[in-house]
Amino acid sequence: MSFREPHELHRRRFGRNLGVGLVLGAFVALVFGLTVVKVTNTDFGMAPVQQEAK
Repeated sequence: MSFREPHELHRRRFGRNLGVGLVLGAFVALVFGLTVVKVTNTDFGMAPVQQEAK
């Protein structure tokens, strides 16, 4: 049994799907990285509020 060579349309579709998959993977990695930084970052905080002496 021999396999036929893929049609040109399938090659273009595979290239487009690969590009979309890579962009989606990069977006997921970016969101994950930002989430990790936001959750683990304890150095930055709001300054304590000082009450005025009466």
